[in-house]
Amino acid sequence: MAEHRIGVIMNGVTGRMGTNQHLVRSILAIRKQGGVQTRNGDYIIPDPVLVGRNADKLERLAEAHGVKRWTTDLDEALADNQNQIYFDALATNLRVANVLKAIEAGKAVYCEKPTATNTEDALSLARAATAAGVKNGVVQDKLFLPGLLKLKYLIDNGFFGQILSVRGEFGYWVFTGLDQPAQRPSWNYRKEEGGGIILDMFAHWRYVIDNLFGKVKALNCIGAIHLPERVDERGDRYQATADDAAYGMFELDNGVICNFNSSWTVRVRRDDLLTLQVDGTDGSAVAGLRECLIQPQAMTPKPVWNPDIPSPINFFETWQQMPTNQVYDNAFKVQWEAFLRHVVEDTPFPWDLLEGAKGVQLAELGYQSWEKRRWLDVPALEI
Repeated sequence: MAEHRIGVIMNGVTGRMGTNQHLVRSILAIRKQGGVQTRNGDYIIPDPVLVGRNADKLERLAEAHGVKRWTTDLDEALADNQNQIYFDALATNLRVANVLKAIEAGKAVYCEKPTATNTEDALSLARAATAAGVKNGVVQDKLFLPGLLKLKYLIDNGFFGQILSVRGEFGYWVFTGLDQPAQRPSWNYRKEEGGGIILDMFAHWRYVIDNLFGKVKALNCIGAIHLPERVDERGDRYQATADDAAYGMFELDNGVICNFNSSWTVRVRRDDLLTLQVDGTDGSAVAGLRECLIQPQAMTPKPVWNPDIPSPINFFETWQQMPTNQVYDNAFKVQWEAFLRHVVEDTPFPWDLLEGAKGVQLAELGYQSWEKRRWLDVPALEI
């Protein structure tokens, strides 16, 4: 049994998600468990080097989690042959230049989504990685959430019969900072810094739809800046220039219709921050981040419209919760393990930069649909 120690450059992980999901709950958790086991019984041990612009933040983060290597010099990290993987969790508008630099250095590339702020830039990353012959991948974490894995199990086992429609509800109330501190960074609401819920969430909806329900054929979208004034991290008021809500409809090539509402200006009265309701001829399901409720055809109630009396049916009680028959690991960690195996063993990893570009394409078409106020086709993308 051998160990494969592989250096992982982690650029931009001083932010909340980069620290929690990618560093602590993925890379460090993998190290704590002894690595990722390969098919022949060897173990892949990731060795992170933290990279960023703020030396104080990097030093504190490294010290807090026992990480020995950190630097503010990306070129230095890329020049080290020990480092075989470059991971990017920077703000979206900073991603393209840094990922291209890593590709030119011959590193395998793994990055957060969206991979760029426009389709052409996203495709340029996929083309550069292909030309350089480097392995590449994009974070598509929601595919590995327990709730969506349960939903996929139902699909694979024919529970729904013919799927008719999908309704996605995502979001929560993000405070403006005028009354309570905001729980998301201000760049999310500045278009010039890569902000906007369409760019952020349509990249998610593309891979969720493509992998679970069918290929997106056309879309119709309207966005909004519902709350135009917010307060940034310094306490200064600013005008929001990026959309904080989006209402999208997607037509799939198999006839399924998907409606996704995405909002940072909605108060939650549903099972989770994200819910997907799938309706089919033989049954329906509602999946959240971790749980999934089902209603088969035989258990479907028969309501009769009568607004003059209280409803005789408690509709919430007519659903059954799917059991949790297995242990589900952290979604980000599961995909990290798959990418590490891909780099070391060349195992399949379908979630590459081209797939990431498809998410950016859907967002860009969403903005165009909003501007033109009409349906748009979603053409196939090729490298």
